[in-house]
Amino acid sequence: MRLPPRIGLTLRAAKALLAGFTVSMLLAACGGGSGPGPISPGVTGSTGAVKVALLLPLTGSGNTPSVAKALKQAAELALFDFDNPSVSLVPKDTKGTPAGAQAAAQSAIQDGAELIIGPLFAQEVAAAAPIARQSNIPMIAFSSDEKVAGGGVYLLSFLAGRDVPRIVSYAASRGKHNFALLIPQSPYGRLAEEAFARSIGRSGGQAVVRATFPPNDANAMLGPVRQVANAMKAGQVDALFLPAGPEDLQSLAPLLASNGVTSKGLQFLGTGQWDYPSIGRETALVGGWFPAPDPKGWSDFVGKYAKTYGSTPPRIASLGYDAVSLAVSLSPNPPGQRYTATTLTRGSGFAGVDGLFRLLPDGTSERGLAILEVREYGPQVMEPAPNSFTSAQY
Repeated sequence: MRLPPRIGLTLRAAKALLAGFTVSMLLAACGGGSGPGPISPGVTGSTGAVKVALLLPLTGSGNTPSVAKALKQAAELALFDFDNPSVSLVPKDTKGTPAGAQAAAQSAIQDGAELIIGPLFAQEVAAAAPIARQSNIPMIAFSSDEKVAGGGVYLLSFLAGRDVPRIVSYAASRGKHNFALLIPQSPYGRLAEEAFARSIGRSGGQAVVRATFPPNDANAMLGPVRQVANAMKAGQVDALFLPAGPEDLQSLAPLLASNGVTSKGLQFLGTGQWDYPSIGRETALVGGWFPAPDPKGWSDFVGKYAKTYGSTPPRIASLGYDAVSLAVSLSPNPPGQRYTATTLTRGSGFAGVDGLFRLLPDGTSERGLAILEVREYGPQVMEPAPNSFTSAQY
C-alpha cells in the first residue's frame, strides 16, 4: 500500500491518511488523463456482458475525488491491459457518503453488476453491503477497517498487523529471538503489538523489554528509547520491533542514534509503515528489515500509469488495478459461477501489482511479501516474496 499503508479508520482518519500521500494527485474527473501523455484507455461505458461495478467517491470534499479518480483510472488501465471485451466497468459515484454508497450500490445492481469493486471508506462499505447481500452480489472494497469485512464483503487493502508474522518469521530464521518492543500508543500500535505477540509465540521468541511512546511527541520519546538502550547494553535483546510510520521514525531515529541504539548493534525490525522512499535518510535505521511488496511491481505499474495518464499515481491506486485484474481473471467462468465465495477465496490466490494476494473467507486478505533492508539510497530485497502460498513462510 507502497499503500501504504493503511489501517482500520474512521472516515475522517481515512481522509487524513489519503491526504498524506507524498505523490502527485490527479484532478477530480470521471475519465481520461490530463496534461501531456497518451490518451487514457476509453473503456468506461464498454458493452461487455460481464458487468463489474466500480463504486468510488468521484465527487466530494478535499483530496477524496483525486484519490477516487486515480483508483478509477488504474481500474480502467487493468481492463485495457488484459484486453477482455467481455468485461465492462460500470462506475458509480458514492459521493463519499453512506447514503451515496447505498444509492450507488442499488444502481449498480439494477444495471446488472455481478461484482462490486469498492467503496473506499468504511462507512460507505457498511452502508452498501446490505444492499449487495440482498442480491447476493459480492463486494471487493478498499477500506482497511476489518469491522466491515465478511458476509460477502472482502477487503483488498493492506490490513494492520497482517505483515507482522512475515518479519517475525524472517527474524527467527536469522537467529533473532530476544526482542525489545518500542510501540506507539495508537490503535495501529496496539494491533501491531498483538500480532507480534502471537507471532513470537509461534516462533519461540520472547519480548524481553516493552516500551511505549506517545506519537508526535519527541520529548516523551526519550524515556522509552533509554529503556531500549539499557536492555541492549545489558545484552538482553538482539532485535528491536519498531512498528512506527514516517513522522515518528523521523523523531525516534536521532534519539536512538544518540543513545547508541542503531541497527549495527541491534537488529531493527519494522512493518509496512517503513515502506516509504526516504527512510534511508534516517542513519540509525539503515540495515533494518521490514516486510513489503517487491518494489519492482509498483515501479513497473507507476511507469505504465504515468505513460498512459501523464501523472504519478497515489500508492493506493494499485488496489484498483488488482481488483479489476481479479475480476477479469474470473470472468470466463459460467454465469452465476464467476464470483462465488469459492472462486473469490481460492487457495492459490491471485497475482497483482503488489505481488501474490488472496481473499479469505472471513473477508480479510493475505499477501505474499518480500523482506526488504533499509539502505541509504533505497530498500534492498533481502528475501523475495513467495511465488505461491504453499511456499510462503509465516
